[in-house]
Amino acid sequence: MKGCTRFFILSIIMSFVNTLLEMLIPQIIRQFVDAVIGQAPFNVPPFVLSWLESLGGAAYFRSHMWLVALLIGSLALLVGIAFYATNQTNSIAAEKLHQNIREELFAHIQKLPFAWHMKNKTGDIIQRCTSDAERVRIFVAEQMVSVVRIVIMMGLSLFFMFSMDKRLALIAACSIPVIVGYSMFFHSRIGSSFEKCDQNEGILSTIAQENLTGVRVVRAFGREEFERKRFEKQNVYYTGLWVSLMRLMAIFWGIGDFISGLQIMLILVLGSIYCVNGSLSAGEFIAFLSYNSMLIWPVRQLGRVISEMSKAGISIDRIMYIMNSPVEEDKKDAVSEEETDRAFSGDIVFDHVSFGYDGSVPVLEDVSFTIPAGTTFGILGSTGSGKSTLMHLLDRLYDLPEENGKITIGGIDIRDMKVQDLRRRIGMVLQEPFLFSRTISENIGITDRNMSMEEIRNAAKIACVDDAITEFKNGYDTVVGERGVTLSGGQKQRAAIARMLTQKAPVMVFDDSLSAVDAETDAKIRHALSQSLGDSTVILISHRVTTLMQASCILVLDKGRIVEMGSHQDLLARMAYTARFTISSRVWRRKPVKELFNI
Repeated sequence: MKGCTRFFILSIIMSFVNTLLEMLIPQIIRQFVDAVIGQAPFNVPPFVLSWLESLGGAAYFRSHMWLVALLIGSLALLVGIAFYATNQTNSIAAEKLHQNIREELFAHIQKLPFAWHMKNKTGDIIQRCTSDAERVRIFVAEQMVSVVRIVIMMGLSLFFMFSMDKRLALIAACSIPVIVGYSMFFHSRIGSSFEKCDQNEGILSTIAQENLTGVRVVRAFGREEFERKRFEKQNVYYTGLWVSLMRLMAIFWGIGDFISGLQIMLILVLGSIYCVNGSLSAGEFIAFLSYNSMLIWPVRQLGRVISEMSKAGISIDRIMYIMNSPVEEDKKDAVSEEETDRAFSGDIVFDHVSFGYDGSVPVLEDVSFTIPAGTTFGILGSTGSGKSTLMHLLDRLYDLPEENGKITIGGIDIRDMKVQDLRRRIGMVLQEPFLFSRTISENIGITDRNMSMEEIRNAAKIACVDDAITEFKNGYDTVVGERGVTLSGGQKQRAAIARMLTQKAPVMVFDDSLSAVDAETDAKIRHALSQSLGDSTVILISHRVTTLMQASCILVLDKGRIVEMGSHQDLLARMAYTARFTISSRVWRRKPVKELFNI
C-alpha cells in the first residue's frame, strides 16, 4: 500500500461528500414543490427555517424561482466536482497499488529458487503478473471504494424514504435481500468459471511465449502448421470458457434487471395511488422516486461488486501463490563475506553427495572428489550422467539436503554461506547461454555498469569473439536480438564466456560452453584462458575429450557415479575402465579409456 493509502483515504472522504450533496438535492426539490409551488409549510430544521423566513419565506421564492434553480445547479456542480475528485484520487490510488503489486511480484520472483522456476511455466508466471494484477487494479479502481459510497447511499436513501412513507420504503427495502441473495448464489459459480478462464489464459500465453522464443526451432522443423493448430485448439477452448462465463453473467444481470424493474414499477404504481388519495404529497412522491433510483443503483452495484469480487479473489489467489512461494534464504548464522572470501582460496570438496530432482530417481549417487584450489578440473560424461547437476549444486541453484552429503569450499559448507556471496564468486557459462536484448557491450559488461570498453574488449579477445564483433556494422553497439538470435551459436557461447570473464570470479565453470565452436577455435580459447585465468579454479565440463586434455584432473561420470578419475596420462596408462557417452554424432557404447582418449 506504499504511496497509495492517502489517496484511498482522500477518495473515501470525497465519495462521502459527493453522496451527501447528492442526497440533499431531492430534499430541496421536495420542499420547494410542496411549499413554494404548493401551500404546505416548510418541513426543515429550525435553523434552516429561520434563514428561509429571513429571506421572505415561500412568497419570496415564488417571485424568485431562479434562486431555486441556482441552488440546485450549484449543488449539482459541487456534486460533479466531488465526483471528479473521488474518481481522480481513486484512480491514482489504484495505479499506485498496481505499480506496487508489479514491483513486489518482480522482486519476489527474483528471489525464488531455480527449482521453482523449473516447475512453473514462464507464460503462466507472466499471465499472473500482468492479467491477474490488472484484474486486481480494475476491482480496486472501479469497485472497492464504491462499497463506501454504496453503504452511504443505501443508508441515507432508506432513512429519507422511511421518514416520508414507511409503506413504500418497506417495499423498496424488500428488494435488497433478494438481490444480495441471488448475487451470493452466483458468486461461487462466477468465481469457478473465471478461474478456469484464467488458468487457460496462462496456458495460451505459454504456447505463444514458447513459439515466439523458439521460432527458429519451429521453422527449422517445419512445425508452423502444427503449432498454429495447437494454438487455435487452445484458443477455441479458451474462448468457449469465456462465452460460458458471459452466458452466466447475462443470466445474473438479467435477473437483477427484472427484480429492479419490478421494484420500480411497484413504487411508481403504489406511490401514484397514495398521491391521489392524499396520503403522500407531490413533493414527497418526486423525492421518493429520486431516492428509490439512488437505492436501486447501489443495490445493483452491490451485486456487481460481489460478482467482480469473485473474479478479483481468483486473481489475488493466483498472485498470492507467487508471493507465498518461499524465497531463497540464508541461515541466520551464515558466515560473513570476509570468511567466504577466504574460503575460496581453498579446495572444493564434494563429500558423499547424492541428489535427485524432486525426490525422483537419483541423478548423483555417493559422489566424492576434491578440486584443488587454482587447478583446472575436467568432468567428462555422457548426456544425463549428472555433470551439470554437480555445478547446479555447487552454485546452490538447487539446495543439497542435509542427509545427502555436503559440499565445502575451503572447509566451509556452502549451505553456511550467503547465497549472493557464493554466487558472486562462482562464474558460470552454460551450454545454452542467455543474452539479453541489449548491445553486445552491455551483455558482456553486465556484471559492472562502470566497466570500461577496454576491459570489455580484453574479455572478448580472450574468448576469441572480438574479431567477429568488430566485423558487425555497429561493432560492440550492435543490439542483440531476443535470446541472442542475431548471433550464431558459437558467437553466443563466446560472448557468454567473455561476460563471465569480466566477473573475475575465483571459481569459473564452463558447462559444455564450447560445444558450438569448432575444434580450432576451441583450442585457441583454451590457450587464451590458460594464459589469463591466473590463480582461478577452473572447472571444465565437456563431452569432447580434447577440451579436457590439459586439465590437472579429469573425472569420468557414468549414470551419476564416478567411474574414473585422474589426469589425462593417468587414464591412458590405466586402460582399465570403460565409459559410455556421446561424442559428436557418434554414440560410444563401451570402449577402453585408451581408445577414447586417442580419438
